[in-house]
Amino acid sequence: MTTETLSTKTLGTKTLSTAKAGSDFAPILFALVLGLGVITVTGHVQASALHDAAHDVRHATGFPCH
Repeated sequence: MTTETLSTKTLGTKTLSTAKAGSDFAPILFALVLGLGVITVTGHVQASALHDAAHDVRHATGFPCH
């Protein structure tokens, strides 16, 4: 009976540490994909489109821009 309890605790600890390692990787992967996406989009769009988008966002948020 003592062996089963020890085995269950050890298995539980291994499962917990595996889940923690997997959850630490998700935000890093998300940030990497988001960052590469932003760089790719802004690298391929024309400067006037970026200016117009920023200008529209400033107006939409009520921030004066001119």
